[in-house]
Amino acid sequence: MFRLLPLAPLLALAACHDQANGGGAGARDQIRVVGSSTVYPFTTMIAEQLVATDPDARAPVIEATGTGAGMKLFCAGIGAAYPDVEDASRRMHAGEYRDCAAHGVGKILEVQIGIDGIAFAEAKNGPKLALTPTDLYLALAAAPRGRPNRARTWADVNPRLPAVPIQVYGPPATSGTRDALADLILAKGCDAVDPVARRLATRDPEAHRARCSRVREDGAYIDAGENDNLIVQKLQSNPNAIGIFGYSYLEENRDTVDGVPIDGVAPTYDAIASGRYPGARALYIYVKQAHVDAIPGLRAFLDLYAANWGPRGPLVARGLIAAPPAVRARSAAIIAHQIPIDPATLS
Repeated sequence: MFRLLPLAPLLALAACHDQANGGGAGARDQIRVVGSSTVYPFTTMIAEQLVATDPDARAPVIEATGTGAGMKLFCAGIGAAYPDVEDASRRMHAGEYRDCAAHGVGKILEVQIGIDGIAFAEAKNGPKLALTPTDLYLALAAAPRGRPNRARTWADVNPRLPAVPIQVYGPPATSGTRDALADLILAKGCDAVDPVARRLATRDPEAHRARCSRVREDGAYIDAGENDNLIVQKLQSNPNAIGIFGYSYLEENRDTVDGVPIDGVAPTYDAIASGRYPGARALYIYVKQAHVDAIPGLRAFLDLYAANWGPRGPLVARGLIAAPPAVRARSAAIIAHQIPIDPATLS
């Protein structure tokens, strides 16, 4: 359906385009989103609501590129050629913000949409694993305690675990879920057993990350790409394996997979919401302030997010875990008043 666009949004987009020094691709009347596969189903639901509430609205284009790859696309410039929104399953890094600034992307809204957990899952007929961050570090790190990883079965890392091969389907290096795995699970397990790593944690964080978070590449960890549904399918065909993805995919597939407890805590809604589950993390969308009024429908899209992320909202029914009331109120205020992120808070 063709429609006459209001003049003001077109003029705003033109200004946006000019700010990108001619790097845009003309006017655009649909929202473009890139980023996290974990956040993808929630953003897709909001996009569906946008179209349902406005029959003239064009369906947003949403790409599950992974958080890291999405940040590169998001930060590449201002204007019609560049995405408006970045879905992120971790917080923006300071270096990514600097990259945005270097390409003329000025003020950015950081909106926490809710909470998620990194879920470890196995098939219903799997080995019934119960793991700790230390088990996962010793199983998945490329060089635990500074030595090449020779573990082949779970019993090799912990004699109380079954002697089944270590096979873990997980996200690629560009994924925010992979970053969260490193920060929330592997680093914790590393510090528990490696005194060298504990000393590096405060003295040299980059060296600490390199020592603790590099994942082995000998086949024990299997990069399954950004398609989390594919991981669920692989678990059904390989019941001895475990998979890593966002909690929403576990909740969506409870009839075929079970959550693996970490430190004795299963990945459930209540455990993640309370912070008891070790893999709990915040989920975000990042929005270019210059695009909010320039791209038709973007402001309404953001308002719909805020209207639907509550504990009884449809996003929770889809698998999102509602953030605490104070966090939701802060996020709603950021949207309403277009409050940009303070880069000094990023690391």
